[in-house]
Amino acid sequence: MKILSLIIATVSLALAGASEQVLIEGGEYRPLYMSEDSPMQTVSSFYLDQYPVTNQQYLEFVEQNPQWRKTAAPSIFVEQDYLKHWDSDESFEAIAAESPVTYVSWFAADAYCQSQGKRLPKVAEWELAALASETQANGSLESGYKQQILTWYSKPSPKTLPSVGGSPANYWGVHDLHGLVWEWTEDFNSTLVTGESREDSTIDTKLFCAGGASGAVDPGDYAAFMRYGFRSSLEAKFTLSNLGFRCASDMKSANGD
Repeated sequence: MKILSLIIATVSLALAGASEQVLIEGGEYRPLYMSEDSPMQTVSSFYLDQYPVTNQQYLEFVEQNPQWRKTAAPSIFVEQDYLKHWDSDESFEAIAAESPVTYVSWFAADAYCQSQGKRLPKVAEWELAALASETQANGSLESGYKQQILTWYSKPSPKTLPSVGGSPANYWGVHDLHGLVWEWTEDFNSTLVTGESREDSTIDTKLFCAGGASGAVDPGDYAAFMRYGFRSSLEAKFTLSNLGFRCASDMKSANGD
């Protein structure tokens, strides 16, 4: 096993406004709605932002990309509430600069990550990183950890969100994956049916209309069901008060490929 300090080594990107990233070591992952007989998905190692993108970071982005200003973003890409909490195109006086930016669509989040030379994390990547507790890569092995996450989810979001970094870092060195905001993923609209799962005859199709969880790998992981249910309800132009994002990056080989 790799030395922990190497696993959570910080990657500083030489880009204006870029967040520091940490290495998430790859592994095998089984989506929530797959049965125990379904094949595991392999998740390659990748880098993930330590924190969600903040209002200040997003302001720097719109200053450099005026097409994504509050009053300029095309309606085909954002709902009317895009950056609703901002006072103007370049002001959010009533909102903390270090709070996670919300009221951003998938298109806007994707554009931000691309501007940083990054991308949105895939669902499997996000779930693999979020599985970690403070001390283990797989927090589900710890008694009470799932309930702790569910308790976080049960708390209503305050009018003004706290600053990022308020929660302890998990095993990988990532903060705020739970309990602050929901987060966009690159493939949010394929959470229930993946390329590997479409031909899986063991899938109980009634799960896709919320008919039950009897065929799920862990029917007691209610927090995971909430995430999957939330993602399946989204459309790419949605802009919500409790939905933000962070960016990811691929691993690079020694020769830069």
